Amino acid sequence: MGAYAELYVHLVWATDGRAPWIVASVEERLYAAMAAKCRALHCPPIVIGGVEDHVHLLVSLTPAVSVAMLVKEVKGASSHFMTRVLAQGSPFRWQVGYGVFSLRRDDVPVVRRYVQQQKEHHADGTVSLSWEQTDP
Repeated sequence: MGAYAELYVHLVWATDGRAPWIVASVEERLYAAMAAKCRALHCPPIVIGGVEDHVHLLVSLTPAVSVAMLVKEVKGASSHFMTRVLAQGSPFRWQVGYGVFSLRRDDVPVVRRYVQQQKEHHADGTVSLSWEQTDP
C-alpha cells in the first residue's frame, strides 16, 4: 500500500573548515551532481544554492529515505565527484555535521527564494542566521 506524503526539508552544510571550494568553475556541475543523487533517492530537489563555503538544499523528502541517509548519500556522492572529477586529487571534504529544517508546503516558496539568493544575502548581510546553522 502506498502513502501520500508532503515532506519538505531545507538542509545546509559547509565545506570542511569553511574552505572556499565552491567556486564558479565547479558550482554548476557540483550542484547538478547533488541534484542527480537526490533524484536517484526519489527525493526531488527543489533548489540548490550557496556560496563558496557552504550549500543549501531544499528537497521533497520521500518517506522511505531518512534525512540522515539523504545527507550521507548526497554529501558522499558530491565529495567523490569533486575529488575525482571537478578538482582531481584535491583534499576536498564536507564538514561532519549539517543543519536540517522541516517546512510546510506554504513555506517552500520563501525558502526557495532564500536559497536562490544566497550570494546576495551573504554579500549584503541579510542572511537568516537560523537557516544558516550547520552544527550545534
